[in-house]
Amino acid sequence: MVRLRGHHLLCLLTFVGEGYTPAFTRNYRRIAERLSAGEAIEIVAGPDDICAPMLDLPEAHCRNDDVGDRDEWALVAIAELLGFPLGPGSVLVLDGNRLANLRGAFAAGAIRAACHECEWSPLCTRIAREGFRDTLVHAAAEAIEERAPGKPSRPLR
Repeated sequence: MVRLRGHHLLCLLTFVGEGYTPAFTRNYRRIAERLSAGEAIEIVAGPDDICAPMLDLPEAHCRNDDVGDRDEWALVAIAELLGFPLGPGSVLVLDGNRLANLRGAFAAGAIRAACHECEWSPLCTRIAREGFRDTLVHAAAEAIEERAPGKPSRPLR
């Protein structure tokens, strides 16, 4: 399962392979591949799998309070759009409908409160305006189901 903080649910919509450092970008590309293969996302509070290569760097902003605020704003907006609560411990999969819905709302500016003052916002705006061309996260080919031994399967949110 890919561990993501709230605002990274927005960032992944426009990820085209750019990042803070080569290690950060390599890691993010691997995460994009995992998500595109249908791996589930677990929402976490604080630094996540995308942050991992930055945590030992003095310029890392992953633990700053304002980043935590971005996480909260993103989760509120995305939960409202998707129609179910999201918070640490929530699990979801980016199927085709969900990814299209998120990208449509992102392009319309409906879920971008967390993007305020982000250094990547101009790039993300351009990528959305260009129809998310060249983004590296794609919808999983088929729905993934959560299964518990001896219990009927149920789709992940």
